[in-house]
Amino acid sequence: MFEPMIDPKSFLMDLFDVAVSAADPDKIIKQYLPERPKGRLVIIGAGKASARMAECVEAHYGPCDGMVITRYGHERPTQKVNVFQAGHPLPDDASVRATQKIIDLANSLGKDDLVIALISGGASALLCAPVVGLTLKDKVELTQQLLSSGAPISQINAIRKYLSAVKGGKLASTIAPAKIL
Repeated sequence: MFEPMIDPKSFLMDLFDVAVSAADPDKIIKQYLPERPKGRLVIIGAGKASARMAECVEAHYGPCDGMVITRYGHERPTQKVNVFQAGHPLPDDASVRATQKIIDLANSLGKDDLVIALISGGASALLCAPVVGLTLKDKVELTQQLLSSGAPISQINAIRKYLSAVKGGKLASTIAPAKIL
């Protein structure tokens, strides 16, 4: 009988560690960052990796204005960017409050400002602003039903954008006339 020379669990853990290391924002983001703009440089983000990405952007530029929403337990030490924690995969009150703060920040931007949008997996749950007439409870119940239906996340997100005041390009419209990267 064939005996593996390498412990399969150790081998798979090594592969996992290599993949995570290769995806580290510190190794990827810097090469895509432009020079500082004439106006403000503002970080806006959501997702499980958004705080880590904000940390890396600030390592490049120094302290930046801005805010990101990440999952509970995924906070990172940033210099100036505010890191909010909220519910994932189901949004919660913290999701709604943090999203409103991002909307308020987006409304303050001008044409000389640059927003670096840091969006990663989980953003669709963490960035939560129900459309008028819909409550957070409604969104949570619908999300639970969609998740338990077995629908792929792409289809779940296609539905979420119609129930949101920020998804489907609506946050980008609020950010305008600032530039977005």
